[in-house]
Amino acid sequence: MTFVTIDDISGTGPLVARLSRGGQRLRQADRAHPWVLDTGVVVLVFLMFCLPDLFHHGDGDGDGERARHFRLAFTQLPVAGMLAVQLGLVLPLLWRRRRPEVAFGVIAAVFVVQWAVGAALRADVALFVALYSLTLHGRLRRLPWACGVMAGAMALVAVRVSPAVSVWDALFFLLSTATAALALGLMVRIRRAQLAGLRERAAQLEIERDQRSRLATATERTRVAREMHDIVGHNLSVIITLADAGAYATDTAPERGKEALQLIGDTGRQALGELRRVLGVLREAADGPTGGPELSPQPGIADLDALCAKVRAAGLEVVYRTSGDVDALDGGVQLTVYRIVQEALTNTLKHADTDADTRVHLAILAEDGRLTIRVQDTGRTAPAGPPNEEGHGLVGMRERAALYGGTVSAGPVRGGGWRVEAVLDLTPQSGGGR
Repeated sequence: MTFVTIDDISGTGPLVARLSRGGQRLRQADRAHPWVLDTGVVVLVFLMFCLPDLFHHGDGDGDGERARHFRLAFTQLPVAGMLAVQLGLVLPLLWRRRRPEVAFGVIAAVFVVQWAVGAALRADVALFVALYSLTLHGRLRRLPWACGVMAGAMALVAVRVSPAVSVWDALFFLLSTATAALALGLMVRIRRAQLAGLRERAAQLEIERDQRSRLATATERTRVAREMHDIVGHNLSVIITLADAGAYATDTAPERGKEALQLIGDTGRQALGELRRVLGVLREAADGPTGGPELSPQPGIADLDALCAKVRAAGLEVVYRTSGDVDALDGGVQLTVYRIVQEALTNTLKHADTDADTRVHLAILAEDGRLTIRVQDTGRTAPAGPPNEEGHGLVGMRERAALYGGTVSAGPVRGGGWRVEAVLDLTPQSGGGR
């Protein structure tokens, strides 16, 4: 008893790999020089099926009952005529892949003429090769007429060989052979179509992956740009206002000037820390997830008191109140609230009349699944620029509010001043989403 070991089974792996690589190299060579394979098929068919008839011409003329039936059934062609018919059957295979319909038509015509005169040649196998090539490389709508021509040719052969073989036996054998050639061509064609579809799908998935990557990159850039605008715009506005106030107070109240310089330093350090936190997201951590710098958390509603304190230090009076359980809001919602309030206060610092008694009313109201953010000031002038033109700050606020199904409105208040109001939807979204 012989046992097959694991080593014997595993040894087929390298053999399969070598055969696969060999097949791939042959396909590449065929794509580079397709005429080599076509010529090889013609030469192989000629050597295997044409030379035997040429070398054994007339050997069938023996005595006996079978030889007599053979002479009655078939016509013996002269060598020159036989060679001409063989070339007519075999040479069209040279363009069996480029013009499969033409090749099949020429071979079928020669085949019918040959059997019409009653000659039988081994080179007739070229008709089955042509049918296979037409099924594999030709247009499928041409296949029905090719099958009709093939059936007629096979019927002619069955009738011509009836003195030696039963018509139905010959017809069954010939049609079975033709059906095998047809089925083989369809199988290879379907397999190639499946492989082409898989390759196309893989290429499409790669394109979609690149598109998703670019979209994610663009989204991240937009988010970082919005964060940078909020951080830099607000803190620079506070620093500029404090610097102006400090320069004005240097001569009259030096201690107020010193306080302004200290506030400028604190604001600058806070801005630098926030910039490091935002830019740290873009930096690849070379030491792994735990090797990067410790980043402070994103600001939220609890940080609004410090924000209002900085604005008060810049010379504006801020009245801040909340309603509802705002501290229990989601971290993303709190960040959105902080950035909207920060942008609104920054715009107030930019456009408010510092010589007037400007007051800012800030209210955050959470009720009935809605969060309302209202920032209203007094004594603010209209923003510079053409009418109906929105700045980047207002666009950024609306983009943030849209993430939570909210809206932002801004405009002047009757009697003077400016108001910014944002409404966010806090109701949980269903699985379908909006």
